[in-house]
Amino acid sequence: MEKWLGRKEYLLLKGPRQSGKTTLLLHLHELLKDSEYLTLEDPSWREAFEKDPKAVAERILERKKSVLLLDEAQYLGDVGQKLKLLFDLYGERLKIIATGSGSFDIKVEVGKHLVGRAIYFELLPLTFEEFLRWRAGDLHRTYLGFLESLSGFLREEKLEAEPIFEREFQSLLEEYVIFGGFPAVVKEPSQEIKRELLRNLVTTYLERDIFYFLRVKNPEKFQELMRFLSFQIGGLLNHADACRELGIDFRTLLSYLSLLRQTYVIELLPPFFRNLVTELRKSKKLYFLDTGLRNFLLNRFGPLAEREDRGRLLENHVFIQLRSRFEKLHFWRTAGKGEIDFILGDSGEPVPVEVKTGKARPGRGFSSFLKSYRPKRAIVFTEGEFGVREISGTRVAYLPHYFA
Repeated sequence: MEKWLGRKEYLLLKGPRQSGKTTLLLHLHELLKDSEYLTLEDPSWREAFEKDPKAVAERILERKKSVLLLDEAQYLGDVGQKLKLLFDLYGERLKIIATGSGSFDIKVEVGKHLVGRAIYFELLPLTFEEFLRWRAGDLHRTYLGFLESLSGFLREEKLEAEPIFEREFQSLLEEYVIFGGFPAVVKEPSQEIKRELLRNLVTTYLERDIFYFLRVKNPEKFQELMRFLSFQIGGLLNHADACRELGIDFRTLLSYLSLLRQTYVIELLPPFFRNLVTELRKSKKLYFLDTGLRNFLLNRFGPLAEREDRGRLLENHVFIQLRSRFEKLHFWRTAGKGEIDFILGDSGEPVPVEVKTGKARPGRGFSSFLKSYRPKRAIVFTEGEFGVREISGTRVAYLPHYFA
């Protein structure tokens, strides 16, 4: 965000609850000596903004402050209109940096009022790289070497890095996959308290965002849907099955799915296709944006080695990491059920990525994709194998899951 601090545009920071938005604002408050921090959870400031936002701006300026750090902006129903008014009247003298939970742009529709006046940022749970910086700083540089080596391989360079400190990386990966990347959860050493923090996160999300703020009429069905989707990670989302299982209509399901996406609970991955006849182009795969939250919904915190959903969790983990680094991410599947877990498309040429556990090998869908599209590079995240092999003219890197 630093390069935007000296510009006129307002900065809008979105993300799920407890991802660190308030902490970031308070950090900016320390950094920017001419800033004022306000939260709209405070009824007096919320009332003042509702009645006369210009009076609030004037008061901030009278205090010789030129930056307003506005927390929990979603509590102001017409915040988009009010921010537009303040930008037009005070944009040269007062810069606003505002945060909102995932529901920020659903109900209050901030974006349509601030076109050309604001820049959006997202703050999500920690990636594995960020998790390592917090939990094992001495291994962080080694992990960055893994990422750089993988990036070099995708640029058609030699795969330089090799696995090292494997037991430690595997242990850290397991902790991350089981409990997720929410900052408070990562910082807490006790597994029991980690689970309680996740419980509080889900309860707060349902009570404040879903029930109080977004006014979902049937929060029990909404919670049932969250649990239902927890079983579906890594699979194609079947709308008819969901409606039948939960006893809700199609329109309600689409509404609930939209809310879950916009509040950063799930993501639906679109398919990659070029052949309109044989390749799926409508179905989407489901993933959670934090595996700890998903595991809480199922009350499953056992070791990965003992879990039947281990493969799907590791696939979800790889999805989270790839999503953080690549803009174009898809999956591939044919009508004949040939499938590739992920397709990277940032370089213009599709790069297939498979996630395997144990001694499982890439299936016939992998070979079919290599023969059909002839990519120069491919990746298989797996166990017990490392190195580069050539298959059907494609150089395929076999890497540990913690390289993702």
